[in-house]
Amino acid sequence: MIVVGLTGGIGSGKTTVAKLFYELGIPIYIADLEAKKLMNRSKIIKRKLIELFGTKAYLKGTLNKPYLADQIFNDQSLLQKMNAIIHPKVGAHFKRWVRKQDAPYVIKEAAILFENGTYLNCDYMITVTALEQDRIKWVMKRDNTSKKKIQAIIKNQWTDDKKMALSDFIIKNIELSKTKKQVDKIHRKILEDIQ
Repeated sequence: MIVVGLTGGIGSGKTTVAKLFYELGIPIYIADLEAKKLMNRSKIIKRKLIELFGTKAYLKGTLNKPYLADQIFNDQSLLQKMNAIIHPKVGAHFKRWVRKQDAPYVIKEAAILFENGTYLNCDYMITVTALEQDRIKWVMKRDNTSKKKIQAIIKNQWTDDKKMALSDFIIKNIELSKTKKQVDKIHRKILEDIQ
């Protein structure tokens, strides 16, 4: 199965682009969403996160996202330790998911495919870019969060230039109709390549 990695900085429009591929019949794996599900479902992950962050990591058995977010953005080493717990489980879950798919290719959408090295397991890489001021505005609205927190996340992620240098395709997400045309073109190119 051909795996296409889809990435981009926070608020760049990865989910919007993923939905456009889904409309073309391509199965989509949203790594962050699956990670959150596993963090609430997996007893092993729960136990390890409580060991790492203490009992406040979960409230009434449910992941305490605001608490974890505060902890990891104040301490880079905690973020790395948390990722070391979660990423292998998400990777194994993704492999099981891929085996169940029946399509010419699948999309794996994740914010940090480059940062965590999993882009090396992808046959193609797509990076979604958008203007930083738009990204900040979109995320502030979507997550009801502060500009400062978003800028801290942006600082922890690779720059667009660094991602684009390793990408097979770049989508400039400025206007939805133009983004859709870029997705259609990439879809056709991938289908041509794999036939």
